[in-house]
Amino acid sequence: MDNMNTAIKKAKFAIILVTCFLSFLSTQLFGQSDRKFIRQGNREFKNEKFSEAEIYYRRALSNNKESEKAVFNAGDALYKQDKFEDAGNHFMEHYRMSEDNKKKAESMYNLGNSLLMNEKVKESIEAYKESLKLDPQNVQAKYNLAYAQDKLRQQEQQQQQQQDNNKDDGQQQNKEQEREDNNRQDEKQEEDGENRQTISKEDAERILKALENEEKDVQEKVKREKAEKTRVQTIKNW
Repeated sequence: MDNMNTAIKKAKFAIILVTCFLSFLSTQLFGQSDRKFIRQGNREFKNEKFSEAEIYYRRALSNNKESEKAVFNAGDALYKQDKFEDAGNHFMEHYRMSEDNKKKAESMYNLGNSLLMNEKVKESIEAYKESLKLDPQNVQAKYNLAYAQDKLRQQEQQQQQQQDNNKDDGQQQNKEQEREDNNRQDEKQEEDGENRQTISKEDAERILKALENEEKDVQEKVKREKAEKTRVQTIKNW
């Protein structure tokens, strides 16, 4: 009986050892596969075949979702393809995954570049500042931060100038409208003045006198015609 128990214990121990070995072997194989895909991706990236490089990095991530290098390198490959938003997401993910300040600084620096290229200038400034907090010696981050800040100032000046131009245009339109209203009012007043225009007393008297003289002439003419008719002998037919 004791021998049987001992044999069972040995069998269980052997099973445990085999299981641990297989688990270790599986981890090693996945790790090797992960690194293999990353190396292949790096070769494609070096040859400027960024789309192919992205595919290998994604394969590496499919084998090991916790691969910081695959996440970061995939972001680089996406950036080179002008996929700035997707690239920024990978750099942000790498920032959250990493515990090394140097690597986190690199993530923020690349994130700043992605945001800047995607015309998100304010957000890029914050990313560069965070990168410099983690790595104050990053000269390129300092340069890019200054560039982004200058670009933001230019944008704000252009926006202010546009607002001022719109304001001036509105004031000019108001002035032109006011002039048009005044002109229409003046024209209306002139028309009303013409409609209400009256003749002077002297002109009225001259007109009345002319009418009276004309009436007298007509009456004289009628009288003369009547007198002439009375002197003409009419021949009657019987």
